[in-house]
Order: sequence, then C-alpha cells, then structure tokens
Amino acid sequence: MSVKKIAVLVGSLRKDSLNRKVAHALIALAPPSLSFEFVEIGGLPLYNQDLEENGATAPAAWSAFRQQVAACDGLLFFTPEYNRSVPAALKNALDVGSRPYGASVWGGKPGAIVSVSPGAVGGFGANHHLRQSMVFLDVPLLQQPEAYIGGAPKLFDADGKLADESTGQFLQKIATAFAAWVETNARKA
Repeated sequence: MSVKKIAVLVGSLRKDSLNRKVAHALIALAPPSLSFEFVEIGGLPLYNQDLEENGATAPAAWSAFRQQVAACDGLLFFTPEYNRSVPAALKNALDVGSRPYGASVWGGKPGAIVSVSPGAVGGFGANHHLRQSMVFLDVPLLQQPEAYIGGAPKLFDADGKLADESTGQFLQKIATAFAAWVETNARKA
C-alpha cells in the first residue's frame, strides 16, 4: 500500500479557525497510509472566466492552486457554515479548480467533508451544500461517518489542542474510515 497524498482545504480563513484546529487534530490521528498537504485558498482571486480566455494567462495563484490539487490523491474538506452554506472562499476554490471546462482538478479524487461550528447543528447546511457541489465535480465522498462537529469552541484547551476525548475518538473513526475510502477509491497509477 503506497502512501496517498491528501489535499486539505479549510473553508475558514480566520487565524484561529476552529476548522483548522479540527483539521490538525484529525490529521494527528490519521494512519500512516495518508500524508496531508494544506492547500491554502485565501489568496485566490475570484473566479472570472475572462481572466483566462482569448489568449489571457490565468492568474499565477490559480495555476499554482490547480497544480497542487492535481498532484493529490484525495481531498479532505473542513468547512464552517456561513448563512446555511459554505464560505465564499471555499466556493471560489471549487470554481477555480473546476475550470477551464474539461480540465477540472477535482474529478475522481475520493473526498470527505467535516463541518465544524460553534452552534449545536455542527454546520449541517454547509456540509450538505458542499456535498451537492461534489456530485457535479465527480468527487466520490465518504458517506459514513457523517461529520458535523458542533460546540467546537469547547473542544479545545487554552493551547488550542483537542481536549474532548469523545471528539478525539470520533475524529479517529473518521480518519480510519477515510483512509480505507481513499485506498479503495484512489486512482491507481
């Protein structure tokens, strides 16, 4: 079994993002069959087709982003919920990666979504909106366990480390299931 490289995309751009903290906690529990690379989305110019049509050269940030995602075997998304949907930065990243038409970097890569929220519902709306986009982008998603993590500010200690044992066990379950999902669904080289 070869080590699979996983692109980690965090929808929250905050310095002290709860989603980024959960991402780090999950990665720490993942089996060694996976390696992780954070793919930053905050610096991507808004997608505008005019910027790469009719001889125009796509912004360098788009090209670098596309290359980074294309080089990965799987996708792991962490998203907060903004107004019952995903943050604009994450939707923009999806759009940038899906263009130009016919050259999407997403298609066929196994993925998983973890939504993280201070609220009790755990970002359910954002999780499901993101799932809708993944269907169109041809990203086969891990279905179980579903990952809606609510009450997130209470899960970490003063140093930003996961302090809730049951959440740690749940993240371990997700990491293990995701590793098996990637192994089963990653394209064979």
